[in-house]
Amino acid sequence: MEKKRLGRDVFIALAAIGWADGKLDGEEADAIVRTALDEGLEFDEIAAIEKATQEPVELGVLDKETLTKEDRLFVYAVAAWMTRLDGKVTDKELGALDKLGDVMGIPPGSRKAADAIAQDVALLPDGDRPLRYDLTKLRRIIAERLEESAKRKPIKA
Repeated sequence: MEKKRLGRDVFIALAAIGWADGKLDGEEADAIVRTALDEGLEFDEIAAIEKATQEPVELGVLDKETLTKEDRLFVYAVAAWMTRLDGKVTDKELGALDKLGDVMGIPPGSRKAADAIAQDVALLPDGDRPLRYDLTKLRRIIAERLEESAKRKPIKA
């Protein structure tokens, strides 16, 4: 079965997180566009995402029903990583990140876990810079942790 890709709205939401402090720096914009390209979005979708990185956008309503738990945690982890790219995390960015977590239906413990994974990947050699940040590894670790967690949960009768 082919894995459904993340949609355009997810990346526009990431742009909104980046704009939360009033500016979206070039590295944050590059990270958003690169993630969308890695996901295989179409040219017109990439163009809309690039536009969202050039002009402030608000965190809109995401249809979390179209996203798997892994997708939602991945998006949250990328957003958490992006908030640190400029070296400071503002209250507005934290508020936007909280709102994203709420919209995505991610419980606080899972948010902390996704953030920790994002930080671990950023700590890899040169891993904190957008062109070298290993998005594939981030997604793989999230998938592995979800699988491990599912194995530990008792089956309900």
